[in-house]
Amino acid sequence: MSGPHDQHAAWLARTFGRTDYLPITREDAAALAGAGEMLDKYKGTHLFKEGVASDAAYVVHSGEVELYRTTEGTRHLITRLGPGAVVGDIAMFQDRPYLSSARAVTHSRVLRLPRETLMPLLVSRPIIAMRWLIAGLDQLESTQRSLLRLMNRTVLEQVADLLQSQQDKYGEVRLSQASMADLLGASRQSVNEAIAVLKTAGAVETGYRFIRILDQDAMSHASTCGTCKNKANGSGSEQGEHALSSH
Repeated sequence: MSGPHDQHAAWLARTFGRTDYLPITREDAAALAGAGEMLDKYKGTHLFKEGVASDAAYVVHSGEVELYRTTEGTRHLITRLGPGAVVGDIAMFQDRPYLSSARAVTHSRVLRLPRETLMPLLVSRPIIAMRWLIAGLDQLESTQRSLLRLMNRTVLEQVADLLQSQQDKYGEVRLSQASMADLLGASRQSVNEAIAVLKTAGAVETGYRFIRILDQDAMSHASTCGTCKNKANGSGSEQGEHALSSH
């Protein structure tokens, strides 16, 4: 495989859905790649917008894409997705307007698959259809895990867990505190206080729109420690700092 089309097909075979389940053939991957077009999306540009008629689904090739909804002029972050993720397919399959907006957080490449070419392809190639189903189920499971992580947990525990799940290979998290508050359904003040506890304990350091994890063990402890309370629960940050330092 040498041309751009073949390279895209090879990428899909390696990353789309669970690669250990129902291996995709070269012909299937080439058919999927040929059903769409690769687009470059620069930071801040949209793949689609909430409420617009859905005419295509997208597979993220590289970069990072965020999904958000707007309520009374305020944007609420839903999630951020990276390479291999599928966006826009639920609305497209239901022939309904997009439920949210999708915007490139960084320079991103995405494979746009129009409904008129994707639907016949899924009908004619069951392996691709199954891989598509598995990719969607994986994202649904990830969403369910995120919801479970929020149940009966302090904001400090939620913040520590979110930072661990979103960190890159360098231990950095490129999320603003406002975005973290949106993802957790918490107030920005309570998120700020939780980060201050982690920073005072030496578990993280902060910069402009990023957080770097310095102590993975302390973060793991904070994400599961039932005694780690924050000010939002009326116990102040000192207990959280004590719980981390006593680890």
